[in-house]
Amino acid sequence: MTTATLPIPQPRRHFTWRPSGQGVATLLITLFCAALVGYPIVYLVAESLNTGDPGTFPPESLGLDNYTNLIDDSRILSNTAFVACLATVMAVVLGFLVAWTLTRTRLPGRAYLERLMQLPYYLTPLVGALAWAILASPKSGFLNQLWHFVARTDSDLFNIYSPWGIAWVMALFEGTVAFVMIGAAMKSMDPSLEESSRVLGAGKWRTMLRITLPLVTPGVLGAAVFVFAEMLGSFAAALVLGVPGRFFVITTAIWEATLSFPPDYGRASALGIALFGVMFCSLTLYRWIIRRGTYATITGKAFRPRPLEMGAITWLLFALCCFYVLVAVALPLLALLLTSFQRFATVFVSQMQFTLANYQTAVGYGAVSSALGNSLLLGVSVATIGVVVMAVLVWIIYRSRVPGHSLVEYVVMFPQAVPRMVFGLGLLWAWLNIPIPIYGTLWLLALAYFTVMLPLGVRTLAGVVLQVDKSLEECARVCGASWSYQLRTVTLPLLRPGIIAAWLLLFIACVRELGVSIFLVGPNAKVIAPSIVSAWISSSTELSAALALIQSAAVFIALIVLLRAARRYSGELP
Repeated sequence: MTTATLPIPQPRRHFTWRPSGQGVATLLITLFCAALVGYPIVYLVAESLNTGDPGTFPPESLGLDNYTNLIDDSRILSNTAFVACLATVMAVVLGFLVAWTLTRTRLPGRAYLERLMQLPYYLTPLVGALAWAILASPKSGFLNQLWHFVARTDSDLFNIYSPWGIAWVMALFEGTVAFVMIGAAMKSMDPSLEESSRVLGAGKWRTMLRITLPLVTPGVLGAAVFVFAEMLGSFAAALVLGVPGRFFVITTAIWEATLSFPPDYGRASALGIALFGVMFCSLTLYRWIIRRGTYATITGKAFRPRPLEMGAITWLLFALCCFYVLVAVALPLLALLLTSFQRFATVFVSQMQFTLANYQTAVGYGAVSSALGNSLLLGVSVATIGVVVMAVLVWIIYRSRVPGHSLVEYVVMFPQAVPRMVFGLGLLWAWLNIPIPIYGTLWLLALAYFTVMLPLGVRTLAGVVLQVDKSLEECARVCGASWSYQLRTVTLPLLRPGIIAAWLLLFIACVRELGVSIFLVGPNAKVIAPSIVSAWISSSTELSAALALIQSAAVFIALIVLLRAARRYSGELP
């Protein structure tokens, strides 16, 4: 006879949650970014559904009329898609070729060329559009004037007031963004795979297309997605070059809608939010592609890139880089400089009337010195704080296992899907309806800049993070390093080239920001870009050229100082 044994009761275990430093940091940063992005979106969506008085919030009546009326704007939508696609293809192809040339081949003066290739981004699309309007406008453009004189004809050689002209200028001054983003990924890539390909008999061009391009796919796709969205929301080039030719895109249509009487804020908001679908599809495609492959090329093995000897092609590649610098930097600056000292812009010496009146007016116009100081201050502060936050955000998106980490990328990328003019309008409504008195101050501009620059920083750093082998971080954790110590001593040092590139891009983007600034500037918070637009609309081309040169000179001086200060932190900076 057996005796039944009763189970011995076990003491109840009480679950105790102990927050880790990683979890707390992830939660705080995610909530902060979600609040910055989500708060104005509520106002944008509400206004896009507003079918009543556009100046009343909350709306008195709601409906889908603003969205159904987009059918009437089909021509504007097709114009936007055509220019954005054309400019994106031109910019990404140019950016990849130049990045490969300057990081993988041996060229004379390669270090100086690399710095010169970044200058178009520092000049900004607004300055570039003004310069190319002077260079290639019908009849009066400098290049067309020379063509009339040489060819003895009245027909124009160039017409910058056309879709191709807008795409050309946008690609010139956004192509350098693709160059910096792709170049940062190439600098961090182990070249041993390329060397193996050449040892096995593959040529230089085949190695570039079959080895280099697939390995830097995250950087190329990230640049393409960002540049395409940037082209969709481009305003300066479309305003200066599109309006005179009666070629309207979404951003100029939004600008007209907000300036009309009464303002059509509902249509403007609907036009902006409609672009989110395009950006959402692009981002989904990007993540699908990078998840189907592995792109880690940075491991525990040290490497040193070896420049390729290109033989006779060297001078062809050198000429390509010089041509880009010529059409994107030298010609625009010379055109602006010549125009800024004339009473009436002309290329013929016999007809020139030189004066300093444009600079005298520019110095006293709209508190230019205060606007420049505010722009530089915002650029330094937002870039310095933002690049750290964005580096942690990228790590959360691609390395963290916290539930919902993939959703973070869609949150931080949303501002890029909405034109900055519309997002600035949403910020205006949002902060006017909150009992915190920061409207009309630099604090609001700093928050707005940080919010709209999130996609730029995240896209720039994402391509480099994906190349860092996870095993390096895992080794640090196995050795007992905490999350914060591992991030500080392993991850961030490996991301140094990308962080420096992202910091410079953020600084310039803040100084040249126009779309958000138009709605958020106040009497005590002026910045330089809206002042140039105001001068172009209300004054002469000659005065606008003087203001554009003053802005460019201030940016270049600030960059020289900042690059010298950053030399000790990055071996990439000469």
